[in-house]
Amino acid sequence: MKPYSMEAIRIFLAVAEARSFTAAAIRLGVTPAAASKAVKLLEAQHGVMVFVRNTRRVALTEAGSALYASLLAATAQIDDAFLALTRYRDRPAGTLRLTVPRALGALVLKDLAPRFRHAYPDVALDISLDDGEVDLLEHGFDAGIRLGHQVAQDMVAVRLTEDLHWSVVAAPAYLARVGRPNIPEDLVRHATVRYRFHRSKVLAPWGFVRDGDSFQVETGQQLVVNDTGLIADFARSGLGLAYLPDIEIADDLAARRLERVLQPFVSRTPGLFLYFAAKTQSQPKLRAFIDMATAGAIP
Repeated sequence: MKPYSMEAIRIFLAVAEARSFTAAAIRLGVTPAAASKAVKLLEAQHGVMVFVRNTRRVALTEAGSALYASLLAATAQIDDAFLALTRYRDRPAGTLRLTVPRALGALVLKDLAPRFRHAYPDVALDISLDDGEVDLLEHGFDAGIRLGHQVAQDMVAVRLTEDLHWSVVAAPAYLARVGRPNIPEDLVRHATVRYRFHRSKVLAPWGFVRDGDSFQVETGQQLVVNDTGLIADFARSGLGLAYLPDIEIADDLAARRLERVLQPFVSRTPGLFLYFAAKTQSQPKLRAFIDMATAGAIP
């Protein structure tokens, strides 16, 4: 057991400053008997008298004066520590931990992160790249960025982008060599570059729409990776068809390094959302990030 208590320290300091058990007790909202008992217990635990008492006054002993001086310095440090704590309440500060998808998250953060750090230098960003579903509270994250359908229903979700347009793409050289698929079912005869989720190990589906009905086509697994940036690299190299969001390959499409196929059949999906637990959004660091992220949302 500790040879002291914070309550005993509080009473000792009050008595030392007031030079009176009665005055100290009134100040602290305790009885004079309780104040006297706490000091006696402190003296008994340490085997040293800290006060000289008589019917007229209370005075510090030499040992009591030394203890008082030391505790004053210590309590000043404690006061400073709690004063510093208010900066987390009054202005954005501390570390903001984010989980974001690898390629799509980088697209959102490449401009947002520098702007945020410049505007809020007291907030450090700790960014984890992960395409799978992540429990924020379990893994200690303040917020995450994910596609809309990946956000748990008990989270607050703030839209960052419009719905995503996707494309099945390939390098011109691949299409010249193998030909172009005309309907989604033709994909079973093509080489494809597939994405596997890191945590669940599930292959990401290739979704299509025909006459208002949604369906999926299961392609081959000759080349499977868990990084969408690498999928785009492999597609540019002519290794097969890839299924990717347009915002990730916009430059490749514009430069014709990649070409679309099956465009009338490719569906859209919910866009990217910033998500977080409702009880955490009052933190100034997270509130500032939410405001900046939504103000600069990607169209």
